[in-house]
Amino acid sequence: MLTQRSRYALRAMLYLAEQEAGGPPVPMNRIAEAANVPRKFLEIILADLRDGGLLHSHRGKMGGYCLSRPTHLISLGDIVRKIEGPLALVPCVSRTAYRPCKDCKDEAACQIRRAMMRVRDETARILDGTSLADATAEDLAAA
Repeated sequence: MLTQRSRYALRAMLYLAEQEAGGPPVPMNRIAEAANVPRKFLEIILADLRDGGLLHSHRGKMGGYCLSRPTHLISLGDIVRKIEGPLALVPCVSRTAYRPCKDCKDEAACQIRRAMMRVRDETARILDGTSLADATAEDLAAA
């Protein structure tokens, strides 16, 4: 399940994806209002996304945030991983943060692990295969 933090990050990024490419940076207050995210919480989320290379920030009176890459080059998976970390629901199937489960007797025969590998793979396939451009397309529901 996505955390509220991830939902806020996705809302903010989708709002920025709808802005004119190459346009001026969008002030945080405008993002917070449009994405319905508390400003203080958004500040932390945007900093994480900036530090993760998904956003650029600009200081000053005309400052704000803009995407660091074109919308078709930022996936929903990129955003969720920057906020949540690995997509795996259990640590033994994570590709980036693997650790064995403490209570598992035989990882190779573990039915839960096999099922969670499929969940991880399908989740990654869908999230990584859906860009901000895809998600903001009006005909996404028809696709």
